[in-house]
Amino acid sequence: MELDDIRAFDAWYEKAGVRATARRTVDEDDTDILKEFFPRRLVPHLGHPLVAEREQPLQRYLSAQHLYQWLNFTSHFEVAVVCRATQRIAENRCGLEVSNTARKNAFKIMVDEGYHSLYSLDVVDQLEKRSGIGALPYDFGPFIRNLDAIGHGYPQHRRLVQLLQVVVFETLITSILVDIPKDPDVITVVRDTVSDHAIDEGRHHAYFSAFFRYLWGQLDPGERRLVARFLPDVIVRSLHPATAPAHAALRQAGFSEDRARLIVAESYHRDAVLRGIRFASAKTVALFEDCGVLDIPGAREGFVEAGLLEEPPT
Repeated sequence: MELDDIRAFDAWYEKAGVRATARRTVDEDDTDILKEFFPRRLVPHLGHPLVAEREQPLQRYLSAQHLYQWLNFTSHFEVAVVCRATQRIAENRCGLEVSNTARKNAFKIMVDEGYHSLYSLDVVDQLEKRSGIGALPYDFGPFIRNLDAIGHGYPQHRRLVQLLQVVVFETLITSILVDIPKDPDVITVVRDTVSDHAIDEGRHHAYFSAFFRYLWGQLDPGERRLVARFLPDVIVRSLHPATAPAHAALRQAGFSEDRARLIVAESYHRDAVLRGIRFASAKTVALFEDCGVLDIPGAREGFVEAGLLEEPPT
């Protein structure tokens, strides 16, 4: 699909979340706030035996902190990473010549993402007040520093790396956006907010899939080799779960330092983390393969080494 042929934005003024939906608010029904903050199956440390044996209020506290962490991450990420790169496209500063149609759609994405940041923070505030469970402090700094360290030795390609970051993240399919809206056991405002987000992200997925095809077609052989080298690291760093917030929540919930470290280490062990990353990135990797990225010498081996592809049979 060509960048100008994306039909997903044709009805943006009528259907985008920021245009078509009212502010999502916490249900006044006392039974709704007693539902789950986050599906237990999507919070690895809740399944650890040392946590599972504890009282339900403690588990509920940890679930709330996991939701708050995810919403706070979303609030920061959409602006700091997605809008940063998308603004380059919108303002025709991405290093490629893009049409006015593609630029206007990029501006629409920036509006969407700004709204996602706003309502993510809004939902945290509402749930804190309604549930009585306050959110622990959140620091986005470690994530963005780690992500931006990719390609650090190639400062002349910083713009390209930022474009790859947004392409990767906007083409991922995560369990959160897929599963939460369908889960009746989750607090309604959380389900509705994630559903709104998922609908907007469908448009963004179409845009950045087409954008990568256009970008790849404009790169010279040396740039293609560089991109093929960077992409596995971008995927893994984008999807690797942040364990510091889980550790902080466990400590705040009363676990000792040693036990908190043990719970995190055993809940987020390498094999389980890689399975999750491989699942979420499957469509993104398929996009890269379809474009010919994995045909670059050494590229497929790099994706295999990163755990994003199975080892080819010998």
